[in-house]
Amino acid sequence: MSGVMDTLAASPVVSSAELNADATPGENAFPLLPKNFVRASADYILSQQQADGCIPWFEGHYADPWDHVEAAMGLSIAGEFAAAKRAYAWLATQQLEDGSWWAAYRDNKVDNGERRESNFVAYVATGIWHHYLISGDRAFLARNWGMAEAALEFVLKLQSAHGEIQWAVDSDGAPMEDALITGCASIFKSLECGINIATVLQVSKPEWVEARERLGVALREKPHRFDRTWESKARFSMDWFYPVLTGAFSGDAAKARLQQKWDEFVVPELGCRCVNDEPWVTVAESCELTMALLAAGEMSKARALYRGLHRWQDSDGGYWTGYVYRDRAVWPEEKTTWTVGAMLLAADALAGLTPASKLFTSVNLVNSASESAQDTESLDHLHQLELAGGQR
Repeated sequence: MSGVMDTLAASPVVSSAELNADATPGENAFPLLPKNFVRASADYILSQQQADGCIPWFEGHYADPWDHVEAAMGLSIAGEFAAAKRAYAWLATQQLEDGSWWAAYRDNKVDNGERRESNFVAYVATGIWHHYLISGDRAFLARNWGMAEAALEFVLKLQSAHGEIQWAVDSDGAPMEDALITGCASIFKSLECGINIATVLQVSKPEWVEARERLGVALREKPHRFDRTWESKARFSMDWFYPVLTGAFSGDAAKARLQQKWDEFVVPELGCRCVNDEPWVTVAESCELTMALLAAGEMSKARALYRGLHRWQDSDGGYWTGYVYRDRAVWPEEKTTWTVGAMLLAADALAGLTPASKLFTSVNLVNSASESAQDTESLDHLHQLELAGGQR
């Protein structure tokens, strides 16, 4: 990795005042991975991480379980294993007896006790598996198995007979009965990761395999089971590409799904809209779409989309959350840790920086025989990361 990083060219760094909608360079105006990109990105997340391991959106803001894990995965990619472990240890201290977490935390206190969201709870399994793929740390995997198992057991109690998973429970623990396409797609990937953790640790979970299969069928074949009690979320780009990003759709079906709404959500040379009816592109959604494109075999589109995102980097290594191109303005004026985490995940997917690079671009349900070879590969990459100076 150190040799790769040494050859990367420098990229312009801009402030919010310097960004404007006329600055739309072609796809080759920015390098795929700027010089010091991984180091600067990790340093930004580290600067926001609290002493107890919690990673809020930014200093003074709250943390939520899903975005906390997204930022922690960025730390793992950068070789910041000690900080990543602190992030998962903090989650363990906050986990409730039923395996769940509240929607948000601030200063080690519950900041939003109105609900517990199923996709937020499930995502810890994705993060734990991701860290193991990179580090090869079986002790970490075993130590966090109880947390992942309890989280997924909580989530699967919310699965209906039709396969979809209810989006949340309320403050009293009663299911809030409806389902989100994006949330369920995220859970679909988390179940894949949870099954893999169980396989490595030689724990039999056939009911998880069956639950994941039923959830996949719901995502592909039962659109009527989502958005039943509220306005459709189809205006959100994540509902469009998340089923591809997380493996519910693959091959020609994935490519066709992305082509169907490409012009609706993608602004050429700027990025991906968060919603189809607002002139607002967001960095995290653009990163996730980059990985969905890779999953669908659209490498050229993925590279072109990702290259342009580096213009949203600030001098401290953080990335602005979004840009309203109609007003030529960064909005909100926030540099969220999970946005930087998404930038690192997409970089890994594009450049193969770690053994976890294919986590969001392919479905890989491991078996016990193949897992030993995977361990060796992980340890080789760990050595490279240490040589790159990422480990502190």
